[in-house]
Amino acid sequence: MNTPQIPYQGIWPALLTPLTADLAIDIPSFARHACSLIDAGCTGVTPFGTTGEGPSFSVAERIAAVDGLIAGGVPAGRILVSTSCAALPDAVELTRHATQAGAFGSLLLPPFFLKGVSDQGVIDAYRWVIDQVADPRLRIVLYHIPQVSGVPLSHHVIETLKTLYPKTIIGIKDSSGQREGSLAFAKAFMPPLQVWVGNEPDLQVMAARGSVGAVSGVANVLPHLLQRLVGQFDGPDAARDLQRVKDFIGILGGYGVTAAFKGIMAILTQDPGWRRVRPPLVALTDAEYQHLVAQMNAFALDPSKD
Repeated sequence: MNTPQIPYQGIWPALLTPLTADLAIDIPSFARHACSLIDAGCTGVTPFGTTGEGPSFSVAERIAAVDGLIAGGVPAGRILVSTSCAALPDAVELTRHATQAGAFGSLLLPPFFLKGVSDQGVIDAYRWVIDQVADPRLRIVLYHIPQVSGVPLSHHVIETLKTLYPKTIIGIKDSSGQREGSLAFAKAFMPPLQVWVGNEPDLQVMAARGSVGAVSGVANVLPHLLQRLVGQFDGPDAARDLQRVKDFIGILGGYGVTAAFKGIMAILTQDPGWRRVRPPLVALTDAEYQHLVAQMNAFALDPSKD
């Protein structure tokens, strides 16, 4: 914790979730991947978000995997656990476990099955989780990804929760991909909250406004580059770094994003098991994978710089 105004900073990769042949979580590989990212300079890791297929796993699976990360060498205080679930009791159980395990905090969507709910309904849902956990150590990053969840976070919702729980609500992860909306969040709430964006091409713009970190899927593969986009947003390589990110995202855009990320991990690690995804996602076909190999060869990833 750096200052009261900046409760967290740096790059937190939105962890990909490796699977075994029977599509269970491969916890040893999960921990190794997380440790490698922290060794590469990332502040922490975020398991079970959108990139990590979080809603596809049960409460028991997610608890066991977080415990496995810690047992595998990931410091608990460097884990920001996505505890989002459609059912509030499940969100409470995951959030309570993360807090009691000593995790840095919880990344939390509003309940996302029912659509068209009112601001008051969203507020009530967050209050229910926070009040049920009832732990002064609890820290929550609000997760805004309306194109996926179907339930947006309005300024009114955020302001109300921030006022009710000033020591609990510490930030907003805005993965809407709408730069103007991200800047509006920053203007309204930063500081004391931090606003992180999930759209990596916006990291430099947000860093110039005072954002000091990101939960990023791209950081699974390009951790050094993402750190520079935030920490050296006006540095001599800023334009090159931004273009590099755009080129990488362009590769991902030709496939299902999570399947493509996992295909790239299979290429980098020479472990074909990384290609597995849990339904309803579909893994890359062999033809798609070979095309991705060619694209990544052309991209010429440099692990020491990217």
